[in-house]
Amino acid sequence: MSERTSKNPGIADYVVARRKHKDCFLDEIDRLIDWKPLEKLLRKKLQRVVNAVGNPAYPPLPMFKILLLQRWYNLSDVAVEESLYDRLSFVRFVGLSLDHDEVPASSTICRFLE
Repeated sequence: MSERTSKNPGIADYVVARRKHKDCFLDEIDRLIDWKPLEKLLRKKLQRVVNAVGNPAYPPLPMFKILLLQRWYNLSDVAVEESLYDRLSFVRFVGLSLDHDEVPASSTICRFLE
């Protein structure tokens, strides 16, 4: 199965980057953790079927970060989906572009857990 690729940041991403809160917990976590080894492990463990049918899969690291948001903020699948539409700090942490990327649906988030 193919995978959704993150596009280059758009103008909205640059505008929002200038408005971030100085001491945002999620920005600090994102800065402190080296995500590359974890992303490599996730890709290895969650190998996708090459010829699968359906929409392209979301990359595993943003999906994992969504699960972290759920745990840290005690959010359901539906609530975290809604929060990704509303909270810029969540969007930045997960790595979604405001201009290009779709927010994963709650059903997609639920299936990622399985």
